[in-house]
Amino acid sequence: MAVRHGRETMTQLPRAMLIDMDDTILSAYGRPDIAWNNVTAEFASELAPLLPQQVAAAIVESGRKFWASATAEWRLKLAEARHEVVRGGFSVLAGAGHTALSLDLAIRLADRFTAYREEEMFVFPGAHDAIDALKAHGVKLALVTNGAAGIQRAKVERFALTHRFDHIQIEGEHGFGKPDERAYRHAMQALGVTPAETWMVGDNLEWEIEVPQRLGIYAVWIDAHGEGLPAESTVKPDRIIRSLTELLPVERG
Repeated sequence: MAVRHGRETMTQLPRAMLIDMDDTILSAYGRPDIAWNNVTAEFASELAPLLPQQVAAAIVESGRKFWASATAEWRLKLAEARHEVVRGGFSVLAGAGHTALSLDLAIRLADRFTAYREEEMFVFPGAHDAIDALKAHGVKLALVTNGAAGIQRAKVERFALTHRFDHIQIEGEHGFGKPDERAYRHAMQALGVTPAETWMVGDNLEWEIEVPQRLGIYAVWIDAHGEGLPAESTVKPDRIIRSLTELLPVERG
């Protein structure tokens, strides 16, 4: 098993990994701009004379601002949060002199987006096999995910993740989630490991990189869409990967 020496890229496997679920194992909430454009296109006749892409852009910007300041409780009320986001987008459009869109339409549009995300969700290619291989190599595994208990537990079961992890930790079931330090400490305690023996793997630069590094955990950022670090980012992952399969050691002949 690997021993940490500074923050260099580690080639051996650690004793334990804490792995995020949404947009790490599952394609879940990434690329909201594409998803909103697809959903608003379904409502084109009701949005007229506004164009679907106009409405989508306003909603995406509203969502960016909403989540930048939203408190943790909104992660447990995702459907309601989307109502707020769409209403915010509609309000900005009306304030710019465009046709006012109704509250009823905002709610229906938001609810359709929630259903669309569920319909489109899938396991990233190779993710199951990678997790199984890590377990076969003796790595202790914890799934650490934010969100409401019912929604997240349903995903765990729907996508056959239960038996793949030694510990499953859902924010809504435990009462705390990332980036609260308790989330990482509790998962490590459940696995019986120390920060120096642990990697955190996920797509969120604050939740899966910055805070874990502060605790002494080796942090791996998954950039599933290959977009690279944001230009303004001050966070420096210990390693960047596109797929969980890259975590597996290379077999040498």
